[in-house]
Amino acid sequence: MEVRDAVEADAERMAELTDSPTDVMRNLVHDRTVAVAYRGDDEVDPTADHPRAGEETLGFVSYDAQRETVHVTQLEGTRAACERLLEEPMGFASRERMDVELLVATDDDTLREVAVAAGFTEHGEGPQFDGVRTVRYRMEPAAESRQ
Repeated sequence: MEVRDAVEADAERMAELTDSPTDVMRNLVHDRTVAVAYRGDDEVDPTADHPRAGEETLGFVSYDAQRETVHVTQLEGTRAACERLLEEPMGFASRERMDVELLVATDDDTLREVAVAAGFTEHGEGPQFDGVRTVRYRMEPAAESRQ
């Protein structure tokens, strides 16, 4: 599995993963930092246009930074892809000495397990989206450096 920056051509597959309109995902690629996990042919030129022929998109993560926190706005895909993709915003936050926040639907046990395994702790209820309750997870490595 490899990870790369998302491009506009990834919007269609991202829309399939989220049951969202393609144009919404295209806007996401332009408005946020988005990384895609994929499996592809290792013999293909890594500088080729993406997505490449035969490339299988396994998931994606989108995030942005505001004040002292990196907000993971979407995390979708296979469990292994989500585990790997979560490293992207966590790495950015670590380099910039920021905290990381992730909202997970209360009924998404897999993503909740991924968050806990990555070192996030539960910080109460999050907002509802389309009637779906969420749980707020945070990782606060920046708090130690601010003391």
